[in-house]
Amino acid sequence: MENGIKDKVVAITGASSGIGKATAIMLAKQGARVVLGARRADRLEELTHQIIEAGGQAVYVVTDVKQRNDLLNLVQLAEEKFGRLDVIVNNAGIGHLSRIDELQVEDWEEMIDVNLKGVLYGIAAALPVFRKQGSGHIVNIISTSGIKIVPLQGVYAGTKNAVRTIAEALRQEAGDQLRVTGISPGFVNTELADHMKDPGIRAAMMEQIDKIAISPDAIASAVAFAISQPSNVDVGDIVVRPTAQN
Repeated sequence: MENGIKDKVVAITGASSGIGKATAIMLAKQGARVVLGARRADRLEELTHQIIEAGGQAVYVVTDVKQRNDLLNLVQLAEEKFGRLDVIVNNAGIGHLSRIDELQVEDWEEMIDVNLKGVLYGIAAALPVFRKQGSGHIVNIISTSGIKIVPLQGVYAGTKNAVRTIAEALRQEAGDQLRVTGISPGFVNTELADHMKDPGIRAAMMEQIDKIAISPDAIASAVAFAISQPSNVDVGDIVVRPTAQN
């Protein structure tokens, strides 16, 4: 069976840990050339070395998705090192959970900057390359929080559903030259909860993660599945969650 991943050039944001790291390792093992972006240079360097030592191809550049130029640099690196870009995985994300009436406006702004504007910056950086090539694939890591709306997650879910809406419009506008995939993870064993500011919420989330969370590899497998399909097959939305998650 033909490997639809081998030799594809894939840029990944938030690649230094969690879903991004698992995706980079899995795709590289299947022959993709991965271009890694995240804020932590030491982790990026370690991951790149790990992939190369295992026989894969990887490069990295420090990338803060809140900065549009950083996304442009990520895409430029793909072109400089590998001559093209086939896929961008908009994975970087942050979650601050609180009641809306607590008015954590700075947290709202950060989630909008990372979860929404960061994805838009990734799309804006990749689209001109995809148009020039006549092909490309945008994969957005969204969340089940945007599917089942619950208290404390209103703004977080709002940013994720904004991405879902924008991506669907892009898919319809794009014609047959662009594929757009949304992947919505449920509880996954990542560092997302570590950055939640409220100690009580953070503890509750981490307890739930300890009980039911699935491996980031499960999400990486979904990314690999979408990317590996023939060019005329567009995988729209994939939901991946623990069987124990309501």
